[in-house]
Amino acid sequence: MNKLFFKNKLINSSIKKQLERKLEKYNNIKYAYAIMNKRNPCDFTAISNRDKWVDFYIQNNFQFIDPVLLTAAHRVTPFSWDENIILKSPKLFDLAKQHDFINGYTFVLHDQNSNLVVLSLMIGKDVDVEKEFDQEKGNIQLLLMNTHEELTSLYNDVNSTNYFYKMNKNEIFSKRENEIIYWASVGKSYQEIALILGIQPTTVKHHMGRAVRKQGVTNAKHAISLAVELQLIKPVYY
Repeated sequence: MNKLFFKNKLINSSIKKQLERKLEKYNNIKYAYAIMNKRNPCDFTAISNRDKWVDFYIQNNFQFIDPVLLTAAHRVTPFSWDENIILKSPKLFDLAKQHDFINGYTFVLHDQNSNLVVLSLMIGKDVDVEKEFDQEKGNIQLLLMNTHEELTSLYNDVNSTNYFYKMNKNEIFSKRENEIIYWASVGKSYQEIALILGIQPTTVKHHMGRAVRKQGVTNAKHAISLAVELQLIKPVYY
């Protein structure tokens, strides 16, 4: 995890105040403005008016399993949290309900630095969120775009261009981990991968274990499927 990934408290506090002023018209709605590095989802930051939930979410690396983020990664249009999304991770949504998040609507942005950016508006009552936000979709999407542009501009101002580039360039897998998870994703066994790379099977297992831990999952199968879904694997050419 990059501990500097959009972690400037002064900038984030300023953005939070601006965002909350713009959202006042929606009657004290709960929100989360989140940024995830698509190259390395360990790099994740969220600005919200529900800090306890965000802290709990980040501590548990829920961004790897959150169906809202996984859905957003493959979309450019806003969407409501329908039953299909909720059923993909019922335990996570049960935890969210304890913080009075029952339903929500998410707006999506993919920025020029390979970050997935979302603005999720959460409500604590079981209502039709499509109707709730239907007339405001354009305004809220523009709010997300303007907010993120302001945030990146502020970070560019306080950091050198080279630093900002490095902050967003951080890859989740090392070169060797990427090679191993790539070959595993196309169906190669540990023995076959070892022969291809000229290393021992125990070394293959070691690096796969690191890839599993980095994604916060429990086994190699889950790590491979998640890496494929989030497009974290770079093709390997020989």
